[in-house]
Amino acid sequence: MDQKGIKIVAKNSKAYHDYFIEDKYEAGIELAGTEVKSIRQGNINLKDSFCLAKDGQMQVYGMHISPYEKGNIFNRDPLRPKKLLLHRKELNRLYGLVKQQQGLTLIPLQAYFKGSRVKIELGVC
Repeated sequence: MDQKGIKIVAKNSKAYHDYFIEDKYEAGIELAGTEVKSIRQGNINLKDSFCLAKDGQMQVYGMHISPYEKGNIFNRDPLRPKKLLLHRKELNRLYGLVKQQQGLTLIPLQAYFKGSRVKIELGVC
């Protein structure tokens, strides 16, 4: 991930220690404006977060984004489930992998800015 225009904000180093990573995927994440500002300040924690597929969508649970200090009423719940933005083919492939092999799970490995967008690297464990 040492490309131009990529700024790593948070890493989940515990995931590399606790799990065997079989495959990696990149996904966008749907966020509110104050959440993006908070991530720019480095107030994100990926520890103990995981992804689940529900109703044809992939969501990340347990990812903590601290409230933006100047956000007042626009701040969201720090632990709310956040929707991941994936192509339909990728979503179906990941959903099939997790359902087919009962031991597999999806874990966010790192969060980074690619240009002005927040991206998440997912690991299939």
